[in-house]
Amino acid sequence: MLGYYIDLAVRSLKRSRGLTALMILIIGFGVAASMTSYSVFRAVSGDPIPWKSSKLFVPQIDIWGPKGHSDATNNNEPPDAFDYIDAVALMRDHRGRYQSAMYRVSPSIVPADAHMHPINVGGHAVYSEFFPMLDVPFKFGTGWGADGDAQRASVAVISGKLNQKLFGGANSVGKTIDIDGKDYRVVGVLGDWSPKPVFYDVVNTGGFTSGQEDIFLPFTRAIDVGMPNDGNTNCSEIPKGSGFVGLQQSSCVWIAYMVQLDDQAAVSAYKEYLDGYFRDQKAAGRFSWPLNNRLRDLPAWLDAEHVVPSDTKISLMVALGLLIACLVNTAGLLLAKFLRRSGEIGVRRALGAPKAAIYLQFLIEAGVVGLSGGVLGLLLTWLGVLGVGLVLPKEISSLARVDLGLLALTLAVAVIATMLSGLYPTFRASRVQPALQLKTN
Repeated sequence: MLGYYIDLAVRSLKRSRGLTALMILIIGFGVAASMTSYSVFRAVSGDPIPWKSSKLFVPQIDIWGPKGHSDATNNNEPPDAFDYIDAVALMRDHRGRYQSAMYRVSPSIVPADAHMHPINVGGHAVYSEFFPMLDVPFKFGTGWGADGDAQRASVAVISGKLNQKLFGGANSVGKTIDIDGKDYRVVGVLGDWSPKPVFYDVVNTGGFTSGQEDIFLPFTRAIDVGMPNDGNTNCSEIPKGSGFVGLQQSSCVWIAYMVQLDDQAAVSAYKEYLDGYFRDQKAAGRFSWPLNNRLRDLPAWLDAEHVVPSDTKISLMVALGLLIACLVNTAGLLLAKFLRRSGEIGVRRALGAPKAAIYLQFLIEAGVVGLSGGVLGLLLTWLGVLGVGLVLPKEISSLARVDLGLLALTLAVAVIATMLSGLYPTFRASRVQPALQLKTN
C-alpha cells in the first residue's frame, strides 16, 4: 500500500510541475540555510575532549577585588587568569591529580640547515603534567617528567608539522634544535592533535586561532631564560617593575591554569583548598575584600568565557527563522494543491476510502516533496559550507565540515519538517465531504 501511495504522489506532483518545483526550491533553500549555519555552530560549540571534560577544571582567585569589577559587564567575576605569584603557589601546593600553569610563547627556531631561514613558531610554556592531563597523543617519544620541571631542563615537544619542516618527518627524539639561540633536546613529537576550541588556554587564544601550536617548553625553563609572554596581559594597576621580571612581580594576570579532579570529593577538597589559600593571603594582608573564588569544569568554563562566537548563534537563529518561514509557505502551497483536488477526494471517499487513507496518501505526498527538497538541500548545503569563509573568519569557517551525519540530518530535517508543515493541509483534505463534492460535480 505504501508503494501505491508513493506512486500516486509522484503522479500528482508531475501534473503540477511548476508548483512542485516551487515547493522543492523553498524547502531546499530553507533546509540548506539552516544546515549550513548548524554545521558552523556544531563545529565551534562541540565538546573538545568529551571523555574527560567533566574532570578538567579551571580555578579563579579574586586577586583584584572591587577594583577589578569596575566594568559593568564583569558581573563580579574574578580575573580569568593568574598572576605569576599565585600560579606558582598553586603548582607548588599541587592539590589535583594533574595540573599545569601555562602561558603563550612565540620563539624563533634556527634550523641546522644554513640555507633555511629562522622559523617563527607559536606554542606554550607548560608543566610536565600538561600532556597526561589532556591526553595529548604522541607520534614519537613523550613529554618530559617532573624532574624536567624541577631542573628547568632544556627540552622541547614539537608538533608533527614542525618536525616535518626540520627533520623531514623522521623520528627526531634526542635531536637538538636551536630556540632563541639556545639548544633544546627534542623529547617528543606530537601526533594529530589540534583541538578546537583551544580549550586549555581560551584566555590567550579566544578558543579559536589560526596560529599553530608548534612547540611546548617547560614552564620553569621559559621563565628561567626570560622567554616573554606572547598572550594577553591584564593589569588592575601599573606594574612597579619593568620588563618580564617586573611582570612576574606584579598583580597582572597572564597565566592560564587547569587542574584534573577525578571525582566530586576531589572537587570539594580543591575548592576548600582554594578558599583556604585566599583566606591565608587575606590574613597576610594581601587582600582586604570578601572571598570570591570560582572553580568551573571545562564545559562551564567555555560557556562563561563565551567561547562560541555570538555571530554563529545569531546566524543559526536567523537560518532557523528562514526555515520556519519556508515551511509556512510550503504549508500554504500544499493546502491550495490538496483542496484543488476536492473532487478526486470526494470520489475516493464515496467509493469507501476512510479518512485515514486520505490522510496517509497526502501526508506521503508531502513527504515526497520534502525528500526532493532535501536532495536539493544537500547540494546547497555543500555549497554553503564551502562559502562560509566569505562571511566568517577563516579560523572558524575552516572548522565546518560536510560529513555523513550532516547529510543524513539534512534529509531527515527536510522530510520531517515538510511532513509537519503538511499536517494541516492533509487534515483539511481528509475532512472533505464526499456528498457535497458529488453534488457539485
